[in-house]
Amino acid sequence: MTGFPRYAIYFAAGSTSALSRLGAELLGYDAYTGDEVSFPQEAQHVAPDWREMTTDPRKYGFHGTLKAPMALAAGKTEAELMAACTEFAGKVRPIPVIRPVVDAISGFIAVIPVEPVDALQQLAADCVRDFDSFRTELTAEDRARRKPEKLSERQRDYLDRWGYPYVMEEFRFHMTLTGRLDAERRGPVLAMLRERFESLKLDTLAIDRIALFKQHDAKARFRIVGEWALVR
Repeated sequence: MTGFPRYAIYFAAGSTSALSRLGAELLGYDAYTGDEVSFPQEAQHVAPDWREMTTDPRKYGFHGTLKAPMALAAGKTEAELMAACTEFAGKVRPIPVIRPVVDAISGFIAVIPVEPVDALQQLAADCVRDFDSFRTELTAEDRARRKPEKLSERQRDYLDRWGYPYVMEEFRFHMTLTGRLDAERRGPVLAMLRERFESLKLDTLAIDRIALFKQHDAKARFRIVGEWALVR
């Protein structure tokens, strides 16, 4: 199994943003502070098992994946990874702006873009490439856990090349709010989450920063240990 600690390059909306507060409340965890957060009453009314429903995403904190979790390659250090984040963020690039909505994706509910945004696809691809030298190779056990037999040929190729199957053309930006839900449960939960999200009046969302998340061990939750604004 992959070693620890693990690191990931994610988008997080900022410690004081209404979107981050909403995500922390719904997941019951704030990745900026490491604190437990009380669930909204509406969530527990719609789903009394809300804590169980959000167990998986709570472990990672509210985020949008850019570079999936990885253990550091031999000889690489956290300080070097942070320096690489500083260098990456300092490169002038178009800042992706999405029109966010709450919808179902692959069986779970998340904040997603209304339509693909080329600059966001490029940002994610750049993260995958530029930080890959920090990633230790997948073990056979790690690869098997990804169930490669259920992936497409291209996804298997990406898994072997980049350590994660959902990159490049397979990348779909999402900020997860629930675990996987059966279709019959999805409707009421989706309606509640859409109502809460719409109250933010967030017509656009700039993907204008990267955050370094760290997981100390297999039982720990990911927590933000650094954040960098992207240069326009």
